[in-house]
Amino acid sequence: MAIKFGRPLERGRIVPVETEKPAERLDLAIRPRRNRRAEWARRMVREHVLSTDDLIWPLFLVDGTKVRAPVDSMPDVERLSIDETVRAAERAAKLTIPCLALFPYTDPARRDDAGSEALNPDNLVCRAIRAIKKEVPEIGVLCDVALDPYTSHGHDGLLRDGVILNDETVSVLVRQALVEAEAGCDIIAPSDMMDGRVGAIRSGLDAAGFDDVQIMAYAAKYASAFYGPFRDAVGSSATLIGDKRTYQMDPANSDEALREVELDIGEGADMVMVKPGLPYLDILARVKNAFGMPTFAYQVSGEYAMIMAAAGNGWLDGDKAMTESLIAFKRAGADGVLTYFAARVAETLKKGVA
Repeated sequence: MAIKFGRPLERGRIVPVETEKPAERLDLAIRPRRNRRAEWARRMVREHVLSTDDLIWPLFLVDGTKVRAPVDSMPDVERLSIDETVRAAERAAKLTIPCLALFPYTDPARRDDAGSEALNPDNLVCRAIRAIKKEVPEIGVLCDVALDPYTSHGHDGLLRDGVILNDETVSVLVRQALVEAEAGCDIIAPSDMMDGRVGAIRSGLDAAGFDDVQIMAYAAKYASAFYGPFRDAVGSSATLIGDKRTYQMDPANSDEALREVELDIGEGADMVMVKPGLPYLDILARVKNAFGMPTFAYQVSGEYAMIMAAAGNGWLDGDKAMTESLIAFKRAGADGVLTYFAARVAETLKKGVA
């Protein structure tokens, strides 16, 4: 006995009907493939669209002039001197990428237990901000606020007897945020995961007259294995003592993420972020559905490195995997994505082949 799918319909569902003719043509009233038969039709019914407006491009900074130093664990990613960073900003503007995120590689000689270089108004990040704003003022600049690129122990906060000090760290982070805002930073992005830091930074910025500077909180940042290549890029992998599990979130927790996000919104965050990205799409969707805030995801270095490694070995199509991964963020509810693919996917979108 063969099964034919056809009428009658029951509440819009096709009900199986028995037939004695297995080779009989299926009489389908509902054919989803009609909407997939041509490119124009697929475009017309597409639910989520990726555009350059969705992209934030993270850049790694290094001292020097005309320096483009490869990051071995991140193919096609380089540490850039300030002059080369300005060239990248000009490229981003031409590609209509709205924002850059800056991360410094700090000379080990400038690192100490207190992360003092973070408070230097002439540090690498501040000089890069000023140079970008002078040459490409129309592009947004996002700056990380955390101490790990500056500490000799590689942690995001102050360390005493093996313990990360929360409140003492928050006081330093406020000063770091002010230094970056004074240099011209548009978006302060606290990534440290200290309790109460968003409210303290908001109060500090407002008191100093930077009430228009935005805050994008790394609100749900997990203690993830996917950060390894990033730590290579900023030079903290070799210095990190222990791990970050006492302040970054447990990967097993989901409800806790909503509590963290709610706290940051209540403290004045303008935008929130989930980090990492693809392994935490469920968290991203829950956050967006629960709060309806501008919500971003960080496609972190490990995610990037995996796609690039597989593509480099011919195991998958790198461009297609890149685009598909970014569409996944949009589908889950992201308003934008920090991704090392930003310039590459923008070029693809410009050609109309994404």
